Amino acid sequence: MATITLSKPASQSQPGAYDRVFYGTFAIVMAAAVLAGFAPTYFFKLFRGGPMLTLSRYPFNPLIWTHALLFTSWVILFIVQTALIASHRVAVHRKLGIVGGILAAAMVMAGSAAAITGARRGAAPPGGDPLAFLAIPIFDMVMFTTFVSAALLQRRNKDAHKRLMVLAYLSIITAAMARLPGVLPLGPLVFYGLTFVILAAVVIYDRLSRGRVHKAYLWGATALVLSVPLRLILSATPAWKAVAEFMTK
Repeated sequence: MATITLSKPASQSQPGAYDRVFYGTFAIVMAAAVLAGFAPTYFFKLFRGGPMLTLSRYPFNPLIWTHALLFTSWVILFIVQTALIASHRVAVHRKLGIVGGILAAAMVMAGSAAAITGARRGAAPPGGDPLAFLAIPIFDMVMFTTFVSAALLQRRNKDAHKRLMVLAYLSIITAAMARLPGVLPLGPLVFYGLTFVILAAVVIYDRLSRGRVHKAYLWGATALVLSVPLRLILSATPAWKAVAEFMTK
């Protein structure tokens, strides 16, 4: 009796077969979000000229310029690193990862300093308390630090590493989401909600492409989502106010 062997489709026989396309698209979508969010106050004026002002209408100073340069560099580096993996240039990717680690550390310092300076000047969404709002960017930096550190520790585990780097990116993209037209006045739950739409897409792709969600996404996404209500609750406490007052003196 003849035996007939049916070959499975590539998407079934090779879990993650479309990862390069998916994560490449993710990098482009995130860059587009950054461009759209910061175009009015930064990118358009950078190339067209005009007064460079923050969202709170303060002139750019060296700290804000440094902050903008570092975070823009992250967007570019993420695209480059994704492209290197897609083209199988893993050795170059790993060498450039050293630059990424240094850049991430500089971003945390600049981002925290910019947030504290902004709170000192009274920066907050319309009707918001600057000291309470300071909890939002500070804990963005805490989450970013946590994910990048974990990704560097797991750099030999490519599946965990790339997911942790995606989570690190998502932990800071909300600043761009909040600056999309009409979003900022709606408050943190809305602009974090936009971030979580992308997070959900990433997790769903993981489930569909592998039949399960990788534990890095499982734990990381849970931590990222839970951090939002927790930081909002914390921001209203006397303890946080005392910490924020100390940081902004």
